[in-house]
Amino acid sequence: HLDPSGLTYSFAAASRRRGVRIAQGVRVTGVLLRNGRCTGVRTYHGEVEADAVVAACGMYTPEVAALAGVNVPIVPMAHQYLVTEKIEGVPANLPTLRDPDRLCYYKEEVGGLVMGGYEPNPIAWEHPEGPFEFQLLESNWDHFEQIMQASLGRVPALATAGIKQLINGPESFTPDGNFILGEAPELKNFFVGCGFNAFGIASAGGAGMALAQWVSAGEQPMDLWVADIRRFGGVHADDGFTRTRTTEAYGKHYAIVFPHEEYTSARSRLTSPLYEKLKSAGAVFGSKLGWERPNWFARKGDINHDVYAMGRQNWFDAVGGEHQAIRERVGLIDQSSFAKFELKGPGAETALAWICANDCTGNVGNIWYTQLLNSRGGIECDLTATRLAPEHYYIVTGTGFRTHDFAWIKSHIPVGCDVTLTDVTEDWGVLSLFGPKARDVLGAVTRADLSLTGFPFATVRDIEIAMVPARALRVTYVGELGWEMHIPKSGLATVFAVLSAVGEPHGLALCGYRAIESLRLEKAYRAWGSDITPNDTPFEAGLGFAVKLKGPRAFLGRRALVEAAKKPLVKRLMTFTNPDPEVVLTGRETILRDGQPTGYLTSGGWGYTLGLNIGLGYVRRADGVTEDFLKSGKFELEVASARVPATLHDGALYDPTLSRVRV
Repeated sequence: HLDPSGLTYSFAAASRRRGVRIAQGVRVTGVLLRNGRCTGVRTYHGEVEADAVVAACGMYTPEVAALAGVNVPIVPMAHQYLVTEKIEGVPANLPTLRDPDRLCYYKEEVGGLVMGGYEPNPIAWEHPEGPFEFQLLESNWDHFEQIMQASLGRVPALATAGIKQLINGPESFTPDGNFILGEAPELKNFFVGCGFNAFGIASAGGAGMALAQWVSAGEQPMDLWVADIRRFGGVHADDGFTRTRTTEAYGKHYAIVFPHEEYTSARSRLTSPLYEKLKSAGAVFGSKLGWERPNWFARKGDINHDVYAMGRQNWFDAVGGEHQAIRERVGLIDQSSFAKFELKGPGAETALAWICANDCTGNVGNIWYTQLLNSRGGIECDLTATRLAPEHYYIVTGTGFRTHDFAWIKSHIPVGCDVTLTDVTEDWGVLSLFGPKARDVLGAVTRADLSLTGFPFATVRDIEIAMVPARALRVTYVGELGWEMHIPKSGLATVFAVLSAVGEPHGLALCGYRAIESLRLEKAYRAWGSDITPNDTPFEAGLGFAVKLKGPRAFLGRRALVEAAKKPLVKRLMTFTNPDPEVVLTGRETILRDGQPTGYLTSGGWGYTLGLNIGLGYVRRADGVTEDFLKSGKFELEVASARVPATLHDGALYDPTLSRVRV
């Protein structure tokens, strides 16, 4: 048990012993800036210069951050809890209790109970003009009644207990229920630590340690993506979006979370020009950084929305049909939400030579798959870089990583490098055409040479489709022949209509992101944020082919990789399968070797072509994950508390020789 006030004084006392000066009653009125960096703050008592500024101001953090032009999407929510008189039988050492089904929690307080909860219809709070400190909000008994009624089913004694007080105060919540930590993407040396969603005291030690190390080292000390401020985007600067989504997140604070569950509020903020066409074709959309993306397409007679369950969900067969279409015929996917950047200038090649683990200094027209590493050799970004001209690169990365990857690239461009980085995401729509008949369909609408010699894999060509210019990238994330066609937004509908019409005789199907997920698992293609993170090196992730250590080229993370190459790998990303259709893998299932935990799945799903459950996950061993260790053990997965047999594989299960990709 920790008393919040006592804990605060303890922190303050320990800080003073280490030389910290704490000034109370001082208002920050501005942030000092120099050459795109934060150099201190301006206060009522003068300016304070600093190597770094950390805004850890609770619900006032957005106001302070706004002084620096930084957006921090948190919303104060009115949160109430009840304090009772002494209740007979309540022990002094009662642990904190949570009853998520009733949305309630309980704590011992001087022989009585503190009882509160998270209403499904919360109330966002806007603080008044002027200071709000050492104050509470007015009690709202009518709103608290639903929590009180639910709690009586767990603690009947509350019906007769004396009530000391109903306390109502604002607490900071975020649009996804996770903390906000890290360096602001808009400003170097300005850090944020806030939005703790009522878990501030419980997480104080770890969050403080991580943030302190981040400030001192200039990069996150571990994978903190779920709490990273760079997971947010421009849409979160819209107060209406943030407030609406945060209200839903608060209401789900204790809710059961189903696999693949989507938020329902603040939708349709960013859409492709094809949104209405896809919707009329049966698209069921998901939300990613504000973008509406087709997850799957309901067939005639299907329920045209997700029906959540812990087992197979209602979209399973429909996604299987889309998966089959891409494997056997041809599929068309709207991927306009891809984040897209342009790097231009005389220093473009020099910048990417330093930032990228792969060597992206080759010929114009080439595409490179590459990781961007931190100083520890961990994977900070996973993307493609396309050379359009000697001083012009086109960078494509995942929808959700738009802010993160842009900020990482911008902040690691070498000093003095003459280059400009521009976000052009909204300028280009993307239609991806994949499948063994993709060449037949695309060839019917363009005069471009699409042959293997005329248009090799991992190259880009400017082509024309129905008089619309298209930047065609021959790459794939599904393991089949195909192209990503990056098209000016104004021409996207035209190209979509032409491809749909020409593709119909070939059995073309509209496909969504859940089909992409099952297709990429069969190919063991990695996903950043789950399979590969800042904690993982390319060698551990099986991506050594994308790292170029030969030659003298210095790049960020090289030194760490050179040292790592001298030692055995203590973890390796492997593929696991199980044939039982009743088993459902979603990721995070424990990997067991000879009955002992040795890792967990980072991704999981069903491979429709292979008819298998497929999971990717790291096998860990302090003495090194050797071939003997992998081959000699019996592997299992723990799925929903049950142990199921698992077969271990190294690499792709489907087309490991890439013959279908490079045809």
